Amino acid sequence: MIISQKKSQEELLSFLKGSQKIAITGCSLCASTCKVGGEEEILELKAWLEEEGKEVTGYKVLDPACNLLKTTKDLKKMKEELKDADAILSVACGDGTQTVAKAVKLPVYPGVDTMFIGEIERVGQYEESCRACGECELGWTGSICPITRCAKGLVNGPCGGAKDKKCEVNKENECAWIMIYEKMKELGQLDKLMEVREPKNYQKSNNPRKINLREANKEAVEA
Repeated sequence: MIISQKKSQEELLSFLKGSQKIAITGCSLCASTCKVGGEEEILELKAWLEEEGKEVTGYKVLDPACNLLKTTKDLKKMKEELKDADAILSVACGDGTQTVAKAVKLPVYPGVDTMFIGEIERVGQYEESCRACGECELGWTGSICPITRCAKGLVNGPCGGAKDKKCEVNKENECAWIMIYEKMKELGQLDKLMEVREPKNYQKSNNPRKINLREANKEAVEA
């Protein structure tokens, strides 16, 4: 899940300084689950903007905001609301906000900060779990990511700086490699940790990346 958190009211007002009529868009998936971009949060945002003297022309929770074709279609249903608007405030993740911007000819401003790909520990508590590195390492680490969980991104064991099983970079975090060792020991797979790994190939995470399944399927059929 893409984890986001609300921007400060001061920053939002700085974005909207030259705009009086605002439309708001959210997202039914990640942003709603994170309690930043669902209908409840949008209505709270609407009330606050109106208190600040802004006019909210309309709002919509997109389903989801990151689907360009569906977002374009959904925003067409807001034709009148967008016609009167000076700007759109998006409380979807950065991807959803960029998708909205592609579908309209209005300035689109982010209402949230996109933090990381992570898991929900419980409502309101999230933990980063994946950096989308392009070459997943979980198959030999007991499904504990050394790229994300290790502050140094090490792939050949610990740095040696851990104390009381805590990371020397951030003492609030468990040492990823101690976690990996204990998990692999529990699974009876410690032998997998004896192989020396090649340095991480970050070419696979060069930005921006694209995946075209249609082309891949076409090439597979032709082969």
